[in-house]
Amino acid sequence: MSYQKPEKDFGEGPVCVRSLLAVYTSVFDKTQGQQRSRYFLQKIHKIRITLTSRKIQSLEKVCQELIERAKSKDLRVKGPVRLPTKSLKITTRKTPCGEGSKTWDTYEMRIHKRLIDLNAPTEVVKQIIVNIESGVEVEVTIAA
Repeated sequence: MSYQKPEKDFGEGPVCVRSLLAVYTSVFDKTQGQQRSRYFLQKIHKIRITLTSRKIQSLEKVCQELIERAKSKDLRVKGPVRLPTKSLKITTRKTPCGEGSKTWDTYEMRIHKRLIDLNAPTEVVKQIIVNIESGVEVEVTIAA
């Protein structure tokens, strides 16, 4: 959906008007063969990005990159919210046959989780989430 330039000039870049984002872009008009500048309206959604990983350094790096990209696009960002670490433990016998001394091994896997909340159009979020490190799982939830 597009419309002509409004009476009030907002200048270059995104402008937030209630729950719509007016993005001023330059578009090539095929019918007349020339560049035209237009405003496009995009609906703003509440978006929650959930990041989970076993490696805390890569998780923090991805969080930092996402927040930097979102702030460079002038989006409203909340987070990262650090949720409690899940610690999964398995205790097992060392000997495979059950004979001998009763010695035990304990294996532990820690799962770290972060939440980032954005107020942005879905198209902008697709541009933000590009390079994610391996081992980091991303879940995107869009509300209204």
